[in-house]
Amino acid sequence: MKVLVVGTGAREHAIADALKNDVELYCYMSKVNPGMSKIAEFKQGDEGEVEKVAEFAKENDIEIAFIGPEAPLEKGIVDELEKNGIKCVGPCQSAARIETDKSFMRKLFEDYEIDGSLIYRVFDNYEDLSEFLDDFDRDVVVKPVGLTGGKGVKIVGDHLKDNNEAKEYSKEVIDNAMGGFAQVIIEERVIGEEFTIQAFCDGEHLAPMPAAQDHPHAFEGDQGAITGGMGSYSDADGLLPFLTQEDYDKAVKIMEDTIKAIAEEAKPYKGILYGQFMLTADGPRLIEYNARFGDPEAMNVLPLLKTPLIDVCKAIVDGTLGEVEFEPKASVCKYIVPDGYPETEYAGELIEVDEKSIEDMGAKVFYAAVGLEDDGIHLSGSRALGIVASGESISEAEKIAEKACDYVKGNVYHRRDVGTEELVEKRVAHMKEILN
Repeated sequence: MKVLVVGTGAREHAIADALKNDVELYCYMSKVNPGMSKIAEFKQGDEGEVEKVAEFAKENDIEIAFIGPEAPLEKGIVDELEKNGIKCVGPCQSAARIETDKSFMRKLFEDYEIDGSLIYRVFDNYEDLSEFLDDFDRDVVVKPVGLTGGKGVKIVGDHLKDNNEAKEYSKEVIDNAMGGFAQVIIEERVIGEEFTIQAFCDGEHLAPMPAAQDHPHAFEGDQGAITGGMGSYSDADGLLPFLTQEDYDKAVKIMEDTIKAIAEEAKPYKGILYGQFMLTADGPRLIEYNARFGDPEAMNVLPLLKTPLIDVCKAIVDGTLGEVEFEPKASVCKYIVPDGYPETEYAGELIEVDEKSIEDMGAKVFYAAVGLEDDGIHLSGSRALGIVASGESISEAEKIAEKACDYVKGNVYHRRDVGTEELVEKRVAHMKEILN
């Protein structure tokens, strides 16, 4: 079977790696990914030019396309491919609004009375939002309505000093139509521990994956700017050390109710649904949805997949999705980034990646925003590659991943604390404090 993976980063590399042994693999990517280029026929091009992607797929008799990033979903890549007879793992444009239009997502929760939502308001002018914030006596989160690559959200008490600073940032979002909408969402800030559940969806059925926890802050100790994600971990039982089975099941129920609502409001949702939750004293609350795999969380779960990914893809497009099995192991992903990231002076520099030594340790390399040139692999200004290891425990996986990071040389940095016993225990203690 001929399968096309659309996208260029570590998430797409992990998808391609999980498919490579069972299909004739093709990739369409904006930059040449050093890992994907070795395992697939590929074309370099803008993934957002959806007609050109469809043309490439038709020329190569592609049967299933797996869409990695969110931007082509917003542009209707699934609609275009399906118009040309190519089945897709990824939601159509209207269903993808669960990520691409955050006001659509919040209104869905309201209209269909789905549990786990937050107090929120959508504003398109400074006067109304200023009046609301003057009367709102809790800290807030400010979100652009549209896509900002995971970097447009700002939180009072973290990035913003108080609700007055929230007003000024909200005005900036509206005035600059950040994310493509001259609107802003103001949400209540909830306190707890964030976690992610990703699920395969066939439009009606949902098959959840092991929970994971991302580390979005740039520097150790959860300091610095919010990034696309500096690493993540999952546990051997599919839960997390601070997450009970009951709370996991509640979060999955929220996701199940959501896909039912999307089918009513738009079209059946086929692909990956990513739920980012906050575990609070009142249970899981939905922070946001993504209409695709997370990056880095995809790298935690895909290497543990026991059910062949191509079988899951076929079940998604055919509407016959059942249970999906994973190895009962923990996993830790650590992202290698240029020194100084997210602001760096090392974009364009060469790095050395000893893939063989990393793989000999039982770890994996998934390439992200790097450039492959004749003289080797070059950094960009963004995340370079994910190092992923699995083990019987989070601690065992973390130790392997940490040692494997030594085999990447150059002006690079990674968060050494991701997945460590100290940081995981800090999360557990925080949750205990909230529940007490």
